[in-house]
Amino acid sequence: MATYKEIRGTQIEAVATDPSNPVEGQVWYNTTSNVLKGQAATSAGTWATVNSVNTAKDQTSGAGTTAGALNFSGGPPGQAVTELYNGTNWTEVNDLNSARRATGGSGASSTAALCFGGITPPNAAADLTENWNGTNWTAVNTMNTARNFAKGTGTNTAALVFGGSTGSGGNPPITANTEQWNGTNWTEVNDLNTARNNNAGAGTTSSGINIGGYVSDRVANVELWNGTNWTETTDINSARLGMGASGATNTVVVGYGGSENSSSATGKTEVWNGSSWTEQGDLSTGRQYIGSTKGSYTSALAMSGSTGGPLGSSQTAVEEWTGAGAGQTRTFTDS
Repeated sequence: MATYKEIRGTQIEAVATDPSNPVEGQVWYNTTSNVLKGQAATSAGTWATVNSVNTAKDQTSGAGTTAGALNFSGGPPGQAVTELYNGTNWTEVNDLNSARRATGGSGASSTAALCFGGITPPNAAADLTENWNGTNWTAVNTMNTARNFAKGTGTNTAALVFGGSTGSGGNPPITANTEQWNGTNWTEVNDLNTARNNNAGAGTTSSGINIGGYVSDRVANVELWNGTNWTETTDINSARLGMGASGATNTVVVGYGGSENSSSATGKTEVWNGSSWTEQGDLSTGRQYIGSTKGSYTSALAMSGSTGGPLGSSQTAVEEWTGAGAGQTRTFTDS
């Protein structure tokens, strides 16, 4: 039988951390976790379980990428807890200044993020904005409209917030209001076509997407933002609220989780290619009110959330998405 060196022309490397950009067919031994790993290709998007956050929460937000992520805020009743992911483990870092849940979040890295809105204990809609610089959260200028269960896109210097509830505790009225952040101030811009809360968002301030949510019931509506206006486009296949979404623009996006009814959460995952939605591999654990990384469709994290229903509970679970056609790291076992 041919050896790995004879096939690949090199020995199996022993490394303390996994390679940052492994190529298909590469094999290595991780001396920290004491496992043999290899890089394979995948033809369809899939989820894989990774290390959990330390604190269970739902109605949470996230920022960053799979190599460096941030998970912050959440409930119940309202948390200031912030955790940092280094690609392997979660570490608690400095808290938000204001404990809250049902916030919006933006940020393409774990060193620069924005947290806005939400519900501050006991049940008030918040206009608060905090900026993360990699070490601390700093209170900055507030939104024009206090709201909760809204979502956002972009970075900590160029962000959008859209939709949400202006009432206490997620209650009506529901708003279509959209605001844009320039790194200093929020400015009202053109509204969504359909007011909603519990929606999902991805993209940038010039190429954003708003997915699903709740009006008088769960909706499948999707709208695209071109930097000036929102335009209705093809609906997702499954109407739901409390989804997560990831994507660097509004042309390639993955939406996941949420709830289709009041009794349970779903793991359904749908991929947007700029014109239609296709269901692919589901989350291992159905969850709603998920925290999402923002940077990429091909590589994303679904963080925490709730299993939903009357007996639903806050979760610590984290899963990593590998998009169709992208490489996937696999661990070899004895079986």
